[in-house]
Amino acid sequence: MAEAVALEEKKHKEGIGEFIQETRAELDKTTFPSSDDVKNTTIIVVISVLFFAAYLFVIDRAWVYVLDGLAWVVNKLVGA
Repeated sequence: MAEAVALEEKKHKEGIGEFIQETRAELDKTTFPSSDDVKNTTIIVVISVLFFAAYLFVIDRAWVYVLDGLAWVVNKLVGA
C-alpha cells in the first residue's frame, strides 16, 4: 500500500523538454556493438540455424521411418 502511495506522489506531469532531456540521458548510457561483434554474432546465428534445421530434418526422417515400420508391422499382424 505504501508503494502505491509513493508511486502516486512521484507521478507528475512532465513537460516535453524534460522528456527529451531524460531520453537523451538514457541514449548516452547505451552502447552499440562493433562491426566485428555484429559479424561474429551473425555467423554464429546462421550456423546455429543451419545446424538445428539439419538436426530436425534428421529427427523427422527417423520418426517417419519408425512410424512406417510400425504401420507395416500392424498391417502384417492384422492381415491387411
